[in-house]
Amino acid sequence: MHLRAKPWASAWLTAHSDIVIDQKQATEQIGKWQMLFDQKNPIHIEIGSGKGQFILGMALAHPEINYIGMEIQETAIAIAARKSFEQVGKLPNLRYIYGNGNGVETYFEKAEVAKLYLNFSDPWPKTRHESRRLTYKSFLKSYKAILPEKGEVEFKTDNRHLFEYSMVSFVNYGMRWSTNDYSLDLHQDDEKVLGNIETEYEQKFMAKGQPIYKIKAHF
Repeated sequence: MHLRAKPWASAWLTAHSDIVIDQKQATEQIGKWQMLFDQKNPIHIEIGSGKGQFILGMALAHPEINYIGMEIQETAIAIAARKSFEQVGKLPNLRYIYGNGNGVETYFEKAEVAKLYLNFSDPWPKTRHESRRLTYKSFLKSYKAILPEKGEVEFKTDNRHLFEYSMVSFVNYGMRWSTNDYSLDLHQDDEKVLGNIETEYEQKFMAKGQPIYKIKAHF
């Protein structure tokens, strides 16, 4: 969902370039991302972080991991970063990229990222828009280029069609998972929901009684 533009967003992002990296800066940071964090830890990225509830929650819950939220909408990334900054200040293990997830391999080198999260991505239901889905083969190629061998992609959605499409796309690209790595109704599974950090969309769909689908697949 496209958010209405906020008049303060651009200026805020410019003033906080130590927290939010723009697309041009990101391409110049390749191989050097650990320098932006207080400590050297595995880097996890959420592509399409929206208003940032998930990535902030993860950073607070796991200080032993460095997190990056990536978002293409200026308003969304500004809301996410400002909310985080106003709530807890500049976290030592959280940064943002104001940039496009398409071509993420131009920002990171091989194995520089340990894990990727895709949460409630736009389903792009029309066939002619298939290549825009974040689990389309060209995106998977980009993810593989920055993850280590057997690197993991964690995917959550409320959209059954997108979930089934993604599973087929993963298989076609040679990705695998075990029976313990997926759920067709996450919040009805007491074991799999442990430690789950909810997104804004997740809470919205849960309130409507819709099942949440989740899978963790690796290359």
